[in-house]
Amino acid sequence: MELYYLRMQRTREKTDKMEESKAMRKLRVCVATCNRADYSKLAPIMFGIKANPDEFELEVVVLGSHLIDDYGNTFRMIEQDDFDIGSKLHTIVRGEDEAAMVESVGLALVKLPDVLHRLRPDVLIVHGDRFDALALATAAALMNIRILHLEGGEVSGTIDDSIRHAISKLAHYHACCTRTAEQHLIAMCEDHTRILLAGCPSYDKLLAAHHRDDYMDIIRNWLGDNVKEHDYIVALQHPVTTDIKNSIKIYELMLDALISFNKRTLVLFPNIDAGSKEMVRVMRKKGVEQHPNFRAVKHVPFEQFIQLVCHAGAMIGNSSCGVREAGAFGTPVINLGSRQTGRETGENVLHVRDADTQNKIYHALELQFGKRYPCSKIYGDGNAVPRIMKFLQAIDLDEPLQKTFCFPPIREWDISQDIDHILETQSALAIDLGGTNLRVAIVSMRGKIVKKYSQANPKTYEARIELILKMCAEAVFDAVHLNCRILGVGVSTGGRVNPQEGVILHSTKLIQEWSSIDIRTPISDALHLPVWVDNDGNCAALAEKKFGHGKGVENFVTIITGTGIGGGIIQHNELIHGSTFCAAELGHIMVSLDGPECMCGSRGCIEAYASGMALQKEAKRLHDEELLEVEGMVDLKKAEFVSAIHLINAARLGNSKAGAVLRTASMALGVGIVNILHVVNPSLVILSGVLATHYQAPVQQVIGQRALTSAQRIQVLTSDLEEPALLGAASMVLDYTTRRIY
Repeated sequence: MELYYLRMQRTREKTDKMEESKAMRKLRVCVATCNRADYSKLAPIMFGIKANPDEFELEVVVLGSHLIDDYGNTFRMIEQDDFDIGSKLHTIVRGEDEAAMVESVGLALVKLPDVLHRLRPDVLIVHGDRFDALALATAAALMNIRILHLEGGEVSGTIDDSIRHAISKLAHYHACCTRTAEQHLIAMCEDHTRILLAGCPSYDKLLAAHHRDDYMDIIRNWLGDNVKEHDYIVALQHPVTTDIKNSIKIYELMLDALISFNKRTLVLFPNIDAGSKEMVRVMRKKGVEQHPNFRAVKHVPFEQFIQLVCHAGAMIGNSSCGVREAGAFGTPVINLGSRQTGRETGENVLHVRDADTQNKIYHALELQFGKRYPCSKIYGDGNAVPRIMKFLQAIDLDEPLQKTFCFPPIREWDISQDIDHILETQSALAIDLGGTNLRVAIVSMRGKIVKKYSQANPKTYEARIELILKMCAEAVFDAVHLNCRILGVGVSTGGRVNPQEGVILHSTKLIQEWSSIDIRTPISDALHLPVWVDNDGNCAALAEKKFGHGKGVENFVTIITGTGIGGGIIQHNELIHGSTFCAAELGHIMVSLDGPECMCGSRGCIEAYASGMALQKEAKRLHDEELLEVEGMVDLKKAEFVSAIHLINAARLGNSKAGAVLRTASMALGVGIVNILHVVNPSLVILSGVLATHYQAPVQQVIGQRALTSAQRIQVLTSDLEEPALLGAASMVLDYTTRRIY
């Protein structure tokens, strides 16, 4: 018996020591970088690993064009960042043609096994879609080394797609940038528990660093002393390996257009892909390096490149930087040719896919140069590295190394399937500008209001903008702790709105100093998020379309019955705005030639009969004439505030005068809705707002009596949504950011 207990004690001690050893062991991470572009994505992760020496050991392998003088010997910037390079592998076979690319992959495969065998990493981090990266992933997979692939699942349109997807199939773990990329990886049968929706690591650096005080010094250093902010162009064009001849032609046409456009231009040399040598010859034939308007360079450090792109008047070419990083600054981009076909882009990108003439490219420059667009966070929110660090820490080295492939159905509401401790909810920031209160809410993809904030709406423009930004900043901060990923900002406000420009054209009388206001720009600039704006009636319709009775209905009308009367029209699943953005001003449909005066200055509008303000006015008149109170009502003193609710209660208790007012209001609203049915012929009418339940039955009756036979059966429903303005503002963000693919 004593021998048994002695053995049990030794077994427990041995198990404890093994667990302690496992807990103390550091994860050995090898980061392999091939060129200047992938280093800009890998460097933030390398800094994150280096900042956690108790958790990780970092090994750095440099290969590819980093070590070629013609491409700037960019390995030096890795050394300047104070990283120890464990191995430098010369893997590029010169020639810059298809055969040279194949030979370079073969040379890398010959040299990599010795390096990987010596370093023995637990995890190899590989980025993107370069042929060098394919060699890295192939060698690591065959040597049973776990692979974390960055930026898999994306679509561009060249041989890069095939290489990227091949690396994804070899990789054991994935850190992708967008929701669409995540869904692509799941559709490719990758295990969803090993996919992290992280965002692009370069966004961590560029969002934190692009507001530098010395940006003009950087611009002048690269482009000369006389250049001004937003008055120069950054050009970066790479060869398309599947269509080299055409890509060289486009490059020549681009240079011709830039010479004619006559603006100071920074031209970066193309990458090392097949066709790059011919592109450099074209550049030198055009005399670009000697031209007074041009500065041709092989490499710009990433921190300085950020400043140059951020403050440029435009960026032109086919670099992924144009469709990815430039969107974070709202910099106008002209994307030439097919190299980025399929990429998700912000509205700052103008595509010239068939760039077959100089005039077409020149015209694109005229359209884009000098514009500013809302900042876009399609590819990241600045928090990718912390997510990737957690993801690395969660890797269990005792799990089987062999990959397993899944064949999951992709559900419509398949919200983020990251590992539990980094699970985030795709959400929107919704703003509702009412006459009395200013409200902000965090709204999830399912329409749940996660958190709501409310303050009195200030009377002046300056105070209102200041309060909006303060409340939004507080909500964005809270969203991190609530595990919500904010995709953008939606704004609902009274009045006439130009949603294309994000400008409030004319406000209601309830909101002062709120006409000809660009609301999009200050919010977008402060939060670095895309912003959508529309009026409260349209937002109510959008809320019903996404979360309410209008879901799945192709044609319907929403009418808000509150302080005023408003609404929105959905026709063929799209919101109708009209040529001057005053469609669906349903409260100002005239139902009488000589009716009561409306706040718009006209007479006989629905709003003058059926709005809360109209009913309150009638309630006060009856109260002043001592005709409002009936038996059963709470005694009303003359000085007490009288509201529409008192009128409704009086009518319910048998007050004939109050009943007559409500019948007139219901008839006016019903006749107005009949007119709407005869004009746009919706299949459903949804009443929203505090008075909706009081109007639903009478309006349905008026339709049955006065509408054409074909429209009499159209149903009138009352909304079930408690916060239509906030939900509608959120739906603009949630629908747009999750479906947007060019």
